[in-house]
Amino acid sequence: MKLLSFRRPDGTASWGIAKDEGVIDMGDKAPGLKHALWATTSLAEEATRHADFKLSDISFLPPIPDPEKILCVGLNYLSHIKEGGREPPPKPIIFTRYPNAQVGHGQAMVRPKASETFDYEGELAVVIGRRCRHVKAADWQGVVAGYACYNDGSIREWQRHSTQFIPGKNFFRSGAFGPWIVTPEEVGDITKAHLMSRLNGVEQQHATIDDLCFDIPTLIEYCSTFTQLEPGDVIATGTTGGVGAYQNPPLWMRPGDTIEVEISGIGVLRNPIVAED
Repeated sequence: MKLLSFRRPDGTASWGIAKDEGVIDMGDKAPGLKHALWATTSLAEEATRHADFKLSDISFLPPIPDPEKILCVGLNYLSHIKEGGREPPPKPIIFTRYPNAQVGHGQAMVRPKASETFDYEGELAVVIGRRCRHVKAADWQGVVAGYACYNDGSIREWQRHSTQFIPGKNFFRSGAFGPWIVTPEEVGDITKAHLMSRLNGVEQQHATIDDLCFDIPTLIEYCSTFTQLEPGDVIATGTTGGVGAYQNPPLWMRPGDTIEVEISGIGVLRNPIVAED
């Protein structure tokens, strides 16, 4: 199943189930998608209905527009660690991103006035499906609602102001999340999925998810130890090698560009780049 949040043709926000022929509107069943993630069996039954809208008639929102937490993992692909000349970290490097620092599929990512060092980071997002704490790595699958594409758009200049990444990762509408959440049974073995990023159609990043330094079970165990995870919380699992900052010369995203993050079995997250007003 593909679960999404969107704006109806009249502009009102809703959520539902994406099918090849369109979207089943589920907005009357719960106030938002994160409130329905526990009921995937019931949602699967609804998925047999006819679509209410064509995909071309709706506007995509981030699949979870209002997550309580977006936990991002730094330096978590071996290829990205290598390109930066670093050693693998002993523990996961965790920083936070805020909901207003992301947009949905098709919406514009914004290069801020403060800097031109706007970089892409294609990532796999893991979406939590139920409240949990102290999850053992062996039990990780029981708390995962599904997976999505993520672009942890980064203002490198600000990221490097200190050892804390947060300023460079939270400029308004600088990241992207979507186009939908795909449930685990549809994805299969996520570690075999291919993660790719393309800037203006040219591939810049490509890796399989098994290149992670800290795998998904480890990240869920670690994060659920220091915080209570809630339905709709997002763990952005890190980016692979090929980011713009390490190219020669550096490859920054500019207004007029289009960036795509694709994960096999999930879909393509596509966003134009615009300048801040």
